[in-house]
Amino acid sequence: MREAQRLRYKVFGEELGARLFEQIPGHDTDLFDPHCDHLLVRSHNTGKVIGTYRIISPEAAKSAGSYYAEGEFSLTRLQHLRPRMIEIGRFCIHPDYRSGSVIALLWSGLGQYIARRDHEYLIGSASISMADGGHNAANLYQQLSEAQKAPPECRVNPFHPLPFKQLANGKPAVIPPLLKGYLRAGGRVCGEPAWDTDFNTADLLFLLPMARLNQRYERAFLDPYRSPERLHQSHRML
Repeated sequence: MREAQRLRYKVFGEELGARLFEQIPGHDTDLFDPHCDHLLVRSHNTGKVIGTYRIISPEAAKSAGSYYAEGEFSLTRLQHLRPRMIEIGRFCIHPDYRSGSVIALLWSGLGQYIARRDHEYLIGSASISMADGGHNAANLYQQLSEAQKAPPECRVNPFHPLPFKQLANGKPAVIPPLLKGYLRAGGRVCGEPAWDTDFNTADLLFLLPMARLNQRYERAFLDPYRSPERLHQSHRML
């Protein structure tokens, strides 16, 4: 957990300039970390953590008092999913290792985690930089198709909404790779973006039902972990 927090501080604090809660100097810490599972990717050469994801299980959310996303969104319409829903977040990769292989390892580890526990729903916030004043984030939300949005019964409301109607300028939106991956995997955006002033990002909450997981992603991230032999191999790899 400490190694993950140090990497998060390097990426979110030093690189992106986020205002972080530093309970320990040089670490990105919060009250959720002790309750979460932390997925790590290490460098074979140095042994250092170069990629991480944080996973909040239903049990962890109960222990912590909420899901992390509940600090930004009202999840009232998702209450019936809580016993079967995990949340992922704090995704980051060391700047020297931002290649497809590290992302693939993180996705594969997440697939292994899901396959072992039979969770049915995945939520998480996809962040869009506000470095341009929020125009791209606003354009992106407005340019989402109806097929990319969750049905009304799964919509959430942000506590601090981004004023996307005022910020949109009609230019073609650039979709961050992580959000693009979620959408390709079958994820759907659950409503308007929240404005995270600490991280200076616009956050979109997405919902990914495992039953809708795109077949290409299922083959890549879930099927390899169905057999005990592959589970053992992947554990050693990560």
